[in-house]
Amino acid sequence: MKHYCIKMLFLFLLVSPVVLAQETENAALLKIIFTKYYKNEKVIAKGRLQLLSFFCKKAPNNEEVLEVISKSDLLKKNADEIKKQIVINIDEDWSAAYNILFDNQNQYLKSKVNACLSFEEYKVVSDRYGENNQRLMIVNKPIYFANNNFALVKIAFYRNIEHNNGCFFLFEKVNGVWTVKETLNEWAT
Repeated sequence: MKHYCIKMLFLFLLVSPVVLAQETENAALLKIIFTKYYKNEKVIAKGRLQLLSFFCKKAPNNEEVLEVISKSDLLKKNADEIKKQIVINIDEDWSAAYNILFDNQNQYLKSKVNACLSFEEYKVVSDRYGENNQRLMIVNKPIYFANNNFALVKIAFYRNIEHNNGCFFLFEKVNGVWTVKETLNEWAT
């Protein structure tokens, strides 16, 4: 039993830094996404309607990623690595990255983003006000590739009416800092 506990402790200590590092990278990507899309939003104050809400769950990547791969030489070169990360049945949320991003920092941005919502919570809020100016930002699980120097992330905006839109961001890590290298597959309905 003691030997088993030591093995489990060792495994935990080995895996924990990897998981924390991944969430730190996720938080860095979220900060870029939030900064871009929330820059024109007003700070959430008592009684003020929030027009852009953040969906709590990481959306799974699907076959749409294959279409994006076909339109980029960089993605084609890394297609096998990217395709391995297309997992449709994930059940993950953004809470760890969200907490890293806003734990004692980025408070002005946090006042714009506020809390994330489930789809049901978003529907309640949007139905209550009955206006079509509210959007739900859905961010897919990032796909890291090429030794974690690149990331592919889909962002979509859902509205109760048919004016939905989205795109993929191709991020590159340059000198330890993530930057948007390219915007791919922009769409709108």
